[in-house]
Amino acid sequence: MAVGMGGEVWRRYAPHNMMILVQLSYTFMYFFTEAAFNRGLNPYVYVTYRHLLVAVVLWPFAYYHEKKLRPKMTWMLFLEIFVLSLVGVSLTLNMYFASLKYTSPTFVASMVNAVASITFVIAIVLRMEIVDVKSARGLAKVGGTVVSFAGVTTMTLYKGTAIASPWKAPIHIDGSNAVHQSWLKGAFLAVASCVCWSIWYIMQATSVKRYPAELSLTAWMATVGGIQSLAFTVILKHHKEDWLIGFGLKFWCIIYSGIACSGFAVFAQLWCTKKKGPVFVTMSTPLSTIMVAILAYFIFGENLYVGSIIGGVVVILGLYMLLWGKDKDQQYNASSEERVADLDCEMQRANITNVSPGKSGSEEDSNTTRQEGIYCHSHE
Repeated sequence: MAVGMGGEVWRRYAPHNMMILVQLSYTFMYFFTEAAFNRGLNPYVYVTYRHLLVAVVLWPFAYYHEKKLRPKMTWMLFLEIFVLSLVGVSLTLNMYFASLKYTSPTFVASMVNAVASITFVIAIVLRMEIVDVKSARGLAKVGGTVVSFAGVTTMTLYKGTAIASPWKAPIHIDGSNAVHQSWLKGAFLAVASCVCWSIWYIMQATSVKRYPAELSLTAWMATVGGIQSLAFTVILKHHKEDWLIGFGLKFWCIIYSGIACSGFAVFAQLWCTKKKGPVFVTMSTPLSTIMVAILAYFIFGENLYVGSIIGGVVVILGLYMLLWGKDKDQQYNASSEERVADLDCEMQRANITNVSPGKSGSEEDSNTTRQEGIYCHSHE
């Protein structure tokens, strides 16, 4: 009995647990990646190697595990995957990691919290979201979006003074406390990457319906996105030394990021998007922000900036205002569907009462009314 209840609880909260693991994977990635960048790893080369690696790792599992689930590839479906990879891999991640090179892990992790609000705005434009501004839940969603954008603006335009760690860090990342050049450039790259990320989440919601094999779709996006990034990087970095990474920190950074983030995290996000929708996937991002800030300040001894702290708190506040409104929306929609179902049951009961199977109705009518009564009873 206890085992059965435990399994039921796990199934109920499986999407939540998956997203916690995703954010934990991203938290460690920020520091590994920053250290590798400080050792000379180019962000574009990093993105290319990372996705080609995950493509090689995932394809054998995807091929054998989803043989019956994977739909037949068509030119239109491939074009959709091509665009999905371009937006979610090539554009998003190249801008995202370029912004990390110019700013800091805390800044980038805080900026990602705006993805939910941007996703919400795009969903409204595409009529995937309906806002009732006369209700508290509708005002919460609109207000949360505005607050979140205010936080993003603060983080982008105001860096503020640095708050140094009060003690010697147990772990030191070379160059982590150096003054970052082109902070504003990095901030705008981070905002642009968040916009592309939001578009990617929206596209995923429809793509997983046409291509329900999440593991194969992840492998396809890693392959196509890696090739796109390769073509882009060769144009910018065509010297041989730019592509040599050795077997030290750069190599292990790519291995970890490819398997944990481009592999497991993308697959988990696709699965959670299918189960809970694109907005749910973004709700766990503040967890990574908090973990990154704690590790950066207390463990790695990195400076925290006032603008990032203020803006990050405001963005998270706006995010949870939005999520509160979304939760109330789901409760309202569920109660509305229940009221409609109850009304249907009342109408069915009235029809059953007015029909006398043995006298005024045929046997077919009698069977129909019995089925309606059974359906109504099972609904209750």
